[in-house]
Amino acid sequence: MKGSFFAFMAGGFITLQGVANSRISQDIGTWQTATITQLTGFFAALLILLVVKDKKWQRLKQVKPLYLSSGTLAAVIIFSNVTAIQHIGVTLTIAAVLIAQLTLTCFIDVKGWFGVVRQEMQMPQYLGILMMIIGVLVLKF
Repeated sequence: MKGSFFAFMAGGFITLQGVANSRISQDIGTWQTATITQLTGFFAALLILLVVKDKKWQRLKQVKPLYLSSGTLAAVIIFSNVTAIQHIGVTLTIAAVLIAQLTLTCFIDVKGWFGVVRQEMQMPQYLGILMMIIGVLVLKF
């Protein structure tokens, strides 16, 4: 239940962030918006970290260097979201993002990439993704 709650929260906040970023970028530009978003996100996370007083920094050396660069992906995510929203709107952007996420996560699960436990994908999972794609096409036309 807790996982579902946070997943719904994340989905809502991703949508709100995309809309706000799209609006900001109309005034100052997309990469400037990505920079501001990353900076304010950094300060918000730092403040929460200081309040929570989590002491897991000692384990930072255990993290593979490649994974430490994942924050750079956020800049591309923000740029892509903003640009997509400006061209195709919020609904189609979020639908396309969800399809892309599900498709990539299926590959990650099936292949066991990034150290995740391999998962078998069955026809229902593939049909679910296909139904989402059809749903986006219905939204578009």
